[in-house]
Amino acid sequence: MSASIVAGLTVPYWLDSDSTTYPALERDERVDVAVVGGGVTGLACARVLAEAGLRVRVLEARRVGGGASGRNGGFALRGTASPYASSRQADLWRLTEETVEHMATLAGPEFRRVGSLYGASAEAEVDAGRLEHDALREDGFAVEWVDRDELPPLLRPRFLAGLFNAAGGAIKPGRWARRLAAVATGAGAAIAEETRATALRGTEVSTERGVVSAEHVVVATDGYTHGLVPELDGVISPARAQMLATEPLRKSYFEPVIAVREGWDYWQQTADGRLLIGGWRDSELEHEFTREDEPTPSIQARIEEFARALVPEELTVTHRWAGLLGFTSDRLPLVGALPSRPGVWASLGYSGHGNVLALACGEGVAHALLGRADPRLEPLSPGRILGAPAPA
Repeated sequence: MSASIVAGLTVPYWLDSDSTTYPALERDERVDVAVVGGGVTGLACARVLAEAGLRVRVLEARRVGGGASGRNGGFALRGTASPYASSRQADLWRLTEETVEHMATLAGPEFRRVGSLYGASAEAEVDAGRLEHDALREDGFAVEWVDRDELPPLLRPRFLAGLFNAAGGAIKPGRWARRLAAVATGAGAAIAEETRATALRGTEVSTERGVVSAEHVVVATDGYTHGLVPELDGVISPARAQMLATEPLRKSYFEPVIAVREGWDYWQQTADGRLLIGGWRDSELEHEFTREDEPTPSIQARIEEFARALVPEELTVTHRWAGLLGFTSDRLPLVGALPSRPGVWASLGYSGHGNVLALACGEGVAHALLGRADPRLEPLSPGRILGAPAPA
């Protein structure tokens, strides 16, 4: 296993294709808004701001989508990482539901409407799933309870029931980020790849290649948030999520994207038949809260063992990868102006549920900067964790 990882299988499947490159920053410059992070959050924010006529510079340490935006499971789900039954934040859920439809339009062929299935393997999970089902239905959200005999055939021996959302989908994360980058630059935003932000003083961003001065700065780095804004380091915990991909299988076994064991494990089968599967972070949780985003032999072995037991075919693994997810204490993102830092905004901490939230929140920060704040994002204000600004 370790030899395979060293041998070069660690390019994320989602990023293993040719893409447009953007030049690194060449000199100091001044813009209206500097966006730190070239993932979906930063690119979504940049697109809206550029379309409004602002001068926007996106600073990406690697390549577009090279962080969590190109290294996740590819689930396009409504909601947040917190169960709906425990929060009942209907307005926020409706925003994410609308954003799934918005994503489907923007992403084009990178999005597939396949539905999402949460599988319950123990009675406690069945009870929790029933609570979730009932709360969602009571508040007007479409969701279906699936009995064991209605599950995909390969799941029936393993799971007791499931919760199905027909509106859920699958997204090709890295390719979706690249598509969004093209839309953002088409609107006038400028992207600098291989340009790591190293310091933030007021609204001046220092990089290894020059200084970008701005009226506003948006920090959109999720699990890769470290060192730039010290107060965020104390509230964003990075965790490694690992995955693998196989060669196309002979048969189509799974149509929806699937999550099990309270979301610890997840997989999808792509349109061309590949199995993409990840999880098992909880088996070594003390090691997986880390800033390292390389796959490890032990977690990869667990994922592969499950995959081989799940599918009645011989599997050939083609890609193994990992990415960092940013977790907050209450599993809700931090979205909005940072207390005590005038002109600095953040959108991060999606707690493993970021594909749709990244689009919703990135655009939400842009709209707030333009004076059109969406009240549905108020519960995500950074002030709830970081505290209110000190009195002037």
